[in-house]
Amino acid sequence: MDQTFKVLVANITHVGFADEICKEMEESAKARGTGIAKRSPAYLQQKMQEGKAVIAFAPDGKWAGFCYIESWGHGEYVANSGLIVAPLYRKSGLARLIKKKIFDLSRATYPNSKIFGLTTGLAVMKINSELGYEPVTYSELTQDDAFWQGCKSCINYDILMSKDRKNCLCTGMLYDPKDHYEPAKTLSEFKKKEKIYERLLRFKQGRFLKILKRNNLIIVLSGFFAWLLIHHNH
Repeated sequence: MDQTFKVLVANITHVGFADEICKEMEESAKARGTGIAKRSPAYLQQKMQEGKAVIAFAPDGKWAGFCYIESWGHGEYVANSGLIVAPLYRKSGLARLIKKKIFDLSRATYPNSKIFGLTTGLAVMKINSELGYEPVTYSELTQDDAFWQGCKSCINYDILMSKDRKNCLCTGMLYDPKDHYEPAKTLSEFKKKEKIYERLLRFKQGRFLKILKRNNLIIVLSGFFAWLLIHHNH
């Protein structure tokens, strides 16, 4: 799709798009079978008013994409959250444009903060690598409880908690302004290991799916035996 998108730092003039953006975020999460930290239109409007969000428009003026910044651990870490591209404009390269814009905005707004993200997609991992992110363990991400609470809406939250927040289906990626490789280096390393990452993601998905099914079976059996016990006592 040949598109010339306009990618801007959002402001108060864009608050009217918040409802539509929220709905698309929820629909997209359902389609993927994953969860996101649910945000209200009012929350997105606040981000726009603070100049901590990026919004994209197609040439005809239609809303096309969005992303916002959140800070954690008293500003030690920031995350580029809620990346969404409207269905009509997916696979057009817009996600890459938005990620670059929100990354630059994060660096300008929080120059000393570590920028991190969690993703289950190779495409996002590649874009992050182009910006200088590196794959890291969860221990190198923020330990701010407020951030991890946002994972509650994800269907994999039980897996995350069963692993003491040390592992899950998502891959952690980090850009540390004080200690990082140049983007050309991180992208080169990603390309070398892309097949390994792909196999690892498939392995994690299969492994954690088994854990989730096992946990669900335990819950069902526990409920069944509790029911038997109650009825036996009666």
